[in-house]
Amino acid sequence: MSSDLRPPSHEEAHRESPRSTGPGRAAAAAASGLGHPDVRLPRGPRALASLPALAALYRRHSFTVLRVSVGLLFLWFGTLKLMPGASPAEDMAVRVMSELTSGRLPVDLSRPLLAAAEMLIGAGLVTGLLLRLTLLAFFVHMAGTFTALAVLPAEMWDGSPAFPTMAGQYVLKNVVLVAAGLAVAAHAPRPWGAARGAARVPSGGAARDGEG
Repeated sequence: MSSDLRPPSHEEAHRESPRSTGPGRAAAAAASGLGHPDVRLPRGPRALASLPALAALYRRHSFTVLRVSVGLLFLWFGTLKLMPGASPAEDMAVRVMSELTSGRLPVDLSRPLLAAAEMLIGAGLVTGLLLRLTLLAFFVHMAGTFTALAVLPAEMWDGSPAFPTMAGQYVLKNVVLVAAGLAVAAHAPRPWGAARGAARVPSGGAARDGEG
């Protein structure tokens, strides 16, 4: 009788009593997400996780984007030159052409010719058609643009080549376009004959590989 009324031991009480589910323990479990399989810890914005994929996608098409961007600029600026007074660089470009041709090319003819040249260059860059011929015209046009620094020195420099005027800065910024054109030219598709020749394996090398 007395043995049945003895108090339970510490081990029995720990084994038989349910785990404490007080508010403090429940709050801690909820905060940590433990015990709830549907609760997930935040992993950050999804946009940050997709940045490497977007960078890889742009890397594959970066030179196409560069080519089309430069082409759109040429189409835009060439179209402006078709409208007298619409382009701020129109007067400077016409005077440069007049200086280069010793006044033999009338202004009424040089303006539409310049506009047509820029629009053709832009169309070639945007579409990628006749790309090598387009790039040749592009670099010739850029060379003519930079001649303004020499044939119109009073307008291009403020007393020293170290201090270009606003018009001089307008011309000098075309260095970026030249760099873009060089990048496009470096990654332009090779002619079919050159590509076929590069892919052809020399017979002697093939024989040596077979012997190895």
